[in-house]
Amino acid sequence: MTQSTIECPKVVSREQWLTARKELLAKEKQLTRQNDALAAERRNLPWVKVDKEYVFDTPSGKKKLADLFEGRSQLIVYHFMMAPGWPAGCPSCSILGDHIDGNAPHLANRDVTLMAVSRAPLAQIEAFKKRMGWRFKWASSFENEFNCDYHVSFSKEEVAKGEMYYNYKTQKFPSEEAPGASVFYKNEKGEIFHTYSVYARGLEPGMGVYVYLDLTPKGREEAGLPHPMAWVQHHDRYEQDYYAEGAGKEQHAKCAGASCCAGEHKAS
Repeated sequence: MTQSTIECPKVVSREQWLTARKELLAKEKQLTRQNDALAAERRNLPWVKVDKEYVFDTPSGKKKLADLFEGRSQLIVYHFMMAPGWPAGCPSCSILGDHIDGNAPHLANRDVTLMAVSRAPLAQIEAFKKRMGWRFKWASSFENEFNCDYHVSFSKEEVAKGEMYYNYKTQKFPSEEAPGASVFYKNEKGEIFHTYSVYARGLEPGMGVYVYLDLTPKGREEAGLPHPMAWVQHHDRYEQDYYAEGAGKEQHAKCAGASCCAGEHKAS
């Protein structure tokens, strides 16, 4: 990994720094209040009843959408980019996947089930999940239209034409799969409602790594990259192994460089 350097913008006394920090804090608090108001507005969106029957493949057998709630009233589905034939899931989705295990048990105790769904067959998902060391629930929508209905999988015709309906508009997207998250509510009658879906940069709150990067002097350092997340790799593909303290560096270096646009998820 090449380390870049930055020029220190200004060196001041502790008192001057504190004055500047308080000015920024006032803006941060304003943004927090705006986010609270936006969250309240999000909760007040109208709902759409889900009448279509979806059956998913899971490690414990076939399950309907209602079963994915696991007895809770709220379900968050992360649309994980992994198509049939891909030997690995998208690295950009995988960095978000690295955050799911830590969140899922807390959400489960707040009446929310958090899980992933991909169009890849279950065996393909399970193999990649084992490699990554993840425990979160992950179902396959290989035999249903769930991904297409929620606009995260595109047909061969759409890919060839280069026009997909994604993030609430028709646009070009460089893959047959796209990331997103959809939220559902199930009432006491068992009726299911789609309450919210978010795509693209709207998914960033689920990636705590960006929260930390935004706190640092260098920030995200993505301005000169081919695309914003070009630096992202699967956590077992970075040259530097954070946990191994130097051990295994050669093994990881051999696999380094794979990204969502570098072909790793194409059929071999």
